[in-house]
Amino acid sequence: MQEFFSFVVDRKLQIYDLIIQHIQLTLFSVIISILVGIPLGILIVKLNKLSTPVITIANIVQSIPSLALLGFLIPVLGIGSKPAIAMVVLYSLLPIVKNTFTGLTNINPSTVEAARGIGLTDNQILLKVRFPLAMPVIMSGIRISAVTAVGLMTIAAFIGAGGLGYLVFSGVQTVNNNMILAGAIPACILAIVLDFIISKVENIVTPIGIKASSRTSKKKPSITIAVIKKYKMAISIIVVICIIGGAAFGYYRNKNTIVVGSKNFNEQLILGNMIASLIEHNTNYKVDRKLNLGGTSVVFDSMKNHNVDLYVEYTGTGLVNIMNQKSVNDENKVYDIVKDYFHKNYKMEWMKPLGFNNTYVLAVKKDVADKYNLNSISDVAAVSSELNLGSTMEFANRSDGYLGLQKQYGLNFKTVKGLDGGLRYSALEKNETQVADAFSTDGLLKKFNLKTLKDDKNFFPPYYAATLIREDTLDKYPKLRPLLKKLEGQITDEDMRNLNYKVDNGEDSKLVAEEFLRSRNLIE
Repeated sequence: MQEFFSFVVDRKLQIYDLIIQHIQLTLFSVIISILVGIPLGILIVKLNKLSTPVITIANIVQSIPSLALLGFLIPVLGIGSKPAIAMVVLYSLLPIVKNTFTGLTNINPSTVEAARGIGLTDNQILLKVRFPLAMPVIMSGIRISAVTAVGLMTIAAFIGAGGLGYLVFSGVQTVNNNMILAGAIPACILAIVLDFIISKVENIVTPIGIKASSRTSKKKPSITIAVIKKYKMAISIIVVICIIGGAAFGYYRNKNTIVVGSKNFNEQLILGNMIASLIEHNTNYKVDRKLNLGGTSVVFDSMKNHNVDLYVEYTGTGLVNIMNQKSVNDENKVYDIVKDYFHKNYKMEWMKPLGFNNTYVLAVKKDVADKYNLNSISDVAAVSSELNLGSTMEFANRSDGYLGLQKQYGLNFKTVKGLDGGLRYSALEKNETQVADAFSTDGLLKKFNLKTLKDDKNFFPPYYAATLIREDTLDKYPKLRPLLKKLEGQITDEDMRNLNYKVDNGEDSKLVAEEFLRSRNLIE
């Protein structure tokens, strides 16, 4: 517990920023859901034939896995907050639409007839009779949506939208329980607080005559509640303006900025922060860090869609995974091939490599290596039917990963489990798997004292890390090219392994990156 509190104190500013981001994203999503869901619920009350198809569609949308829904939205909306908000809005609509429809249609018929008897029109009955009487049911739907939205918004970190999910994802990748708790606990508290606030709003907007008997106390309302009741419309308008204004300001602020991206493992977070800090400290350009975006396809598609300006990619990944070319072992030839291809087909430029080669390796615990006498991948192939492979989902589905490796070596593992980056090390520790994919510069190899196996058939191509940048970005920001050149050849395999090891042991990736830059006199 003391270790957790120390972690929170050390990261208090980062945690505060992520909480604010989470609140903004959640509230904005819930407000949009309310503004869409309640009118839609009213519409299907008036046009009853639409009720079944509308509610059915909402049910279908909510049944789609959240990550799958994000995957559908990214090609349309890009990365960042927009697809995250859209996902949460789509998930939040069902309770609001359904409860609005149910609340408005389950009014006592005699009450409606009495309203007609005194001459009220259908619209007047809806607004003055049905809607107030349905308010408890409608507010119940809003409460469900709001609490659900808090949890769903943690996934926003997967596509660079920020929020508390950033700590949760990072903690899983680094096997750091303190980091996971630092993200999960505030999210739980936020859900409870939001539910409490909405319950108070529900108490205010619900007509006194239909409140539960437990609320019929004759106690005089507090001054605070009285003020809120009197000025509830003005307060609501101010809250909406603040949230929409904050979102508009965020959009304006992100316009005309250099967007630095990264994939979702520690090395990429370090390199993304390294490039971003290098630019911030040496120019007056604005930088937006869209880090922890997922696998290659997410980041590269974001580059193609102009949602990301630059990120660090690996030459072997460019050749085999993006270009779908056969593996080449000559590092210079690989670089020349990808440089020429990306210029002609994507208008992107590969800067010279940063210095280290982060090739794939297979890793095992030393006791497993001793038991089966494992020194190379060919040794693993001979006993693979007795072993379980735990790999990243990207590695499991790449031709330069397991798919090609299986053909080259004749691997036939008992099971192949797709896991998050950090979880594959935990699975090795618990002996749930016996073999894992890794990168040669992974700090976790050192942390878990694992043995790497020789690629004796030279399957894996060279994976030299280099900055990949859109050519129009270089044209727009002329100071970038000479600045990025200062990083070329500066990072050795040992340097990168040590940097990764620091972050794997709980240090902040941005601070680690900036410490390295200072050691090379690249920032002050």
